[in-house]
Amino acid sequence: MKVVLFCGGLGTRLREHSDTIPKPLVPIGYRPILWHLMRYYAHFGHTEFVLCLGYRGDLIREYFLTYREELTNDFTLNVGDGSVELHRRDAADWRITFVDTGLHSNIGQRLLRARKFVENEPMFLANYADGLSNVPLDELVELLHSSKATAAFASVRSSDSFHTVRADSNAVVTGMGAMNEGELWINGGFFALRPEIFDHIEEGDELVVEPFQRLIEKKKLVTYRHDGFWQSMDTFKDKIAFDRSEALGDCPWMLWRK
Repeated sequence: MKVVLFCGGLGTRLREHSDTIPKPLVPIGYRPILWHLMRYYAHFGHTEFVLCLGYRGDLIREYFLTYREELTNDFTLNVGDGSVELHRRDAADWRITFVDTGLHSNIGQRLLRARKFVENEPMFLANYADGLSNVPLDELVELLHSSKATAAFASVRSSDSFHTVRADSNAVVTGMGAMNEGELWINGGFFALRPEIFDHIEEGDELVVEPFQRLIEKKKLVTYRHDGFWQSMDTFKDKIAFDRSEALGDCPWMLWRK
């Protein structure tokens, strides 16, 4: 299946990096978060990507136009003629379509502008491109395949360190707990969609607001609850957490290593 990745946001809460590069190119180790996400999808056999570009899309184009597999794979260099023998490949079978979807477009409008590249597919995948997870993608796809729904998405436990508060009518606190300890589930940004989704998106709509509300009313939206690893990269603190995980080799999203 084709994978639509929304790569055009400004990433204002990650200003330490987004002033110079788009959020999808913020590195985790030697590779940007976008690469990690694409490698995740490739692990499940999905290697056709549609990148919806916006802010600094030129840098994303340049990254792949000058892509060097040697940076993260074992290789032998023949010094005499400069030739390289790769002992492992990670992106040789990837096919990437780059689409300019506007600087200030929201997710729904970016999807509309990429419509012609996926509307003839029985089903396609999509992702915000700013978070990583070990969501069992096959199970998310099967959920949509076995239902009559138009869209499916992974809902996850929030990884925020904020605490929920419960209080009675007299303002007496009756309980507190981490957000991920309660019944609070959030949209994880991993989507499986049928092309009928375009029948529910109007000009100006944000994907998970108006279109999803229309699907809810028609009982055409389903969710896969994932209780495993999920982490977004919204702030510099999140970036540091990813770097720490990568340095320790504790990377639950790297299913291809298993």
